[in-house]
Amino acid sequence: MDYQTEIADLRRELERASYEYYVQDAPTMSDYDYDHKLRRLEELEAAHPETVTPDSPTQRVGGKALESFTQVEHKVPLESLQDVFDFDELRAFDQRVRSVVNDPSYVVEPKVDGLSVALEYVDGLFVRGATRGDGRVGEDVTENLRTIRSIPLRIPDAPAQFIVRGEVFMPKKVFHALNEERERRGEALFANPRNAAAGSLRQLDPRIAASRKLDILVFNVQWAEGETFRTHLDTLDYLSAKGFKVIPHVSCSTVEQVTEQIAKIGDSREGYQFDIDGAVVKVNDLDQRRQLGSTAKFPRWAAAYKYPPEVKPSKLLDIVVQVGRTGVLTPRAVLEPVRLAGTTVTSATLHNQDFITEKDIRIGDTVLVRKAGEIIPEVLSVVPDLRPEGAQPYVLPTLCPVCGAPVEREEDGAHVRCTGAECPAQLLRNLAHFASRDAMDIEGLGIAVVENLVGAGLVKTPGDLYFLKEEDVAGLDRMGKKSAQNLLAAIEKSKGQDLSRLIYAFGIRQVGQKAGKILAARFHTLEALENASLEELTAVDDVGEITARSILEWMSSPQSKHLMARLREAGVNMTAAEQGSDQRFQGMTFVLTGGLEQFTREQASEMIEARGGKSSGSVSKKTTYVVAGEGAGSKLRKAQELGIPVLSEGEFLALME
Repeated sequence: MDYQTEIADLRRELERASYEYYVQDAPTMSDYDYDHKLRRLEELEAAHPETVTPDSPTQRVGGKALESFTQVEHKVPLESLQDVFDFDELRAFDQRVRSVVNDPSYVVEPKVDGLSVALEYVDGLFVRGATRGDGRVGEDVTENLRTIRSIPLRIPDAPAQFIVRGEVFMPKKVFHALNEERERRGEALFANPRNAAAGSLRQLDPRIAASRKLDILVFNVQWAEGETFRTHLDTLDYLSAKGFKVIPHVSCSTVEQVTEQIAKIGDSREGYQFDIDGAVVKVNDLDQRRQLGSTAKFPRWAAAYKYPPEVKPSKLLDIVVQVGRTGVLTPRAVLEPVRLAGTTVTSATLHNQDFITEKDIRIGDTVLVRKAGEIIPEVLSVVPDLRPEGAQPYVLPTLCPVCGAPVEREEDGAHVRCTGAECPAQLLRNLAHFASRDAMDIEGLGIAVVENLVGAGLVKTPGDLYFLKEEDVAGLDRMGKKSAQNLLAAIEKSKGQDLSRLIYAFGIRQVGQKAGKILAARFHTLEALENASLEELTAVDDVGEITARSILEWMSSPQSKHLMARLREAGVNMTAAEQGSDQRFQGMTFVLTGGLEQFTREQASEMIEARGGKSSGSVSKKTTYVVAGEGAGSKLRKAQELGIPVLSEGEFLALME
């Protein structure tokens, strides 16, 4: 078989497998076979780059990271819908429709709580995708939409120009897994799947969007050159035949059937893989839609029914305090079980001390509870008349309930945080950060291995990493002798990292990578930093009083002292590398923008800092040079406006020499 035939066969098999898995939810090819075939296709396309086409399954990850999104004017406006909030308003909508057309029938669909987009095809090839924006102008997010496996990159026998509308969403299962991962990494959690989907689709790097496992349901033909349809149901059947994942829908001939279907959707919303924020009612006949027309804001032939949030009383039995992986103390209400939005609720977040104080929430109170966005249980208010005698105002503890270290309130926020450097509640996050690339750079020590080590009781503090034994590590799940040897070699290698990395690895609040380098350059040894006074710390460039106090508090903590002693015992380097003699960029600031071909931004930053300069993420009057690669956008424009010198990669390298 020649390579062209093999490539065509592989693409056909992979496209079919993706359709069965992501659209029909009925896979016939195993993940192993799919991955094996995809790798073979990647190898063939790498050997014959002239064969790569935009609709190849290998192109799902998208191109380079963008500088910004460009605007797109929609050929057909993406209209919004008029909301109705009860069945009386829905019947009034039906009466308005019947005053214009005879015997309308309707299609009822769940209203997916996601991000509306338009997908544009030319001669069957997916060429562009855009967000709704204001309905007339959106943003070009083509590369991110390519990563959604349920969007066909090519459709058979398509109109010359074909535009469909759909709703991008993050499946509930993916959302919960993403938030668990973000919590492990100490990152801010997404409030709900819609915010997660919107944030993912607007990532400038398509690889991040690809990792978020977004999905889509299409629900409208916006434009189909040369095609005619009689009903909305006809268009949905047409979309399904073309390989799209189509919104669930039911046909209704009367408004009473519509209300019954809306009630069914509401009762079964917990069973959907996606969040819904209502149900959509549409006139089925397309000629009748044209007769009804649109207002300046909404089509007259459709309405969005919004389900009222359920609010129910429950007794607050207790308040328990959880310590998150970033050390934040979060109070949770323990509630008498109450049924809300299809599930039984037994607890709800109380956010922080300010929230509890503002609403005067006390143990024993009767509180009103609802599900915010149909997802997260929350306490709305207290029922004062039902408060038991003797109920006392609640105050968060002053010591961490997990490790006993003092807690402190953030000066610039409402959070109360544990100060313990070895707090077990923060261990996973602290270890992952300690081993990360910009900190001690321990290759192979990802979150899964960290969880393995902690679960086996082998590591209780970052210092314990340096005392691991090969036989203990080799005995862990999915490790083995060779993996254990590689991990221990990487840990041993990390002992020689510069002091700046160690300072950053400690995870001291307010002390990032840049501050770690500044502090190491100023104090030279960890001992000198440990003994520094407030005045000495605030005298350092870019170290303010808040950061200085954070350093002092961390250094004086018994847990921190134990960690540093453990690291000294292991022989970890605690001295800053000597500054190079070449300090030609002292006092200069560089900004890197666009796609760089000959080096990464990290490598360029290291070259700049090795010569005494600084790299920054934003352009200002203080910027000395902007290094612009391919596709440079807003930063390049700002540099030109401010008259800041702009260097090509070649000019930058010449400057290095």
